[in-house]
Amino acid sequence: MKRRACLVAGVGAVLSAPVWSEPAAVGRVVDWPRLPLLDGSVWEAASWREQPALVVLWATFCPFCKRHNAHLDKLFAQTRAQGLRMLGVALDTDERLVRQYMAGNAYRFPVAMDGGQLRSRLTTRRVIPMTFALDRQGRLLQAIPGEMFEEDLVDLANGLLKRAA
Repeated sequence: MKRRACLVAGVGAVLSAPVWSEPAAVGRVVDWPRLPLLDGSVWEAASWREQPALVVLWATFCPFCKRHNAHLDKLFAQTRAQGLRMLGVALDTDERLVRQYMAGNAYRFPVAMDGGQLRSRLTTRRVIPMTFALDRQGRLLQAIPGEMFEEDLVDLANGLLKRAA
C-alpha cells in the first residue's frame, strides 16, 4: 500500500493513550462479539470467517471520518459482490444521531454501534477514523490510524481480496 498521508483527527478524536501505540490484537484472530447492525440484522462471530474485512471506527462529530466514510461507502458499492466484508463502527452513544448521519450522507455500508464492546478488541488507540484490515481467518493484519485517501483504501481492499483468492 502506498500510504499518501495520515491526518489525525483533532481535539475530540484523541482522547487518551499514545496515538502511535501498537494495537494489542495485530496478528491475532479477533474474538468478535454478536453485533446488531442499524439495519436490524445481526452479525454473529461465525459470519466473519472465510471473508476478508475492513472495519472502520468513526464518529458523527469527526470531519475526517465524514470524508473517510465517503470513500468507504464508494468502495462498499464497488466491491459488494466480491466478498469483502465492510463494517462501520460508530463510537457515538446516540443511535438516532447515527441513523440521521447515515441517511443525511446517503451512506449504505453496514454500521454497528460500538457500546464499548468492539474497539477494545481491536486497539488501545483513541484515534478516529481508525481502519482495520482482517484476513479471511479473522486475523487482524493492520490497524491504520487517521483519514486515508480513497486510493489507499482501494489499494488496501484490493490487497485483501487478492490475498483471499
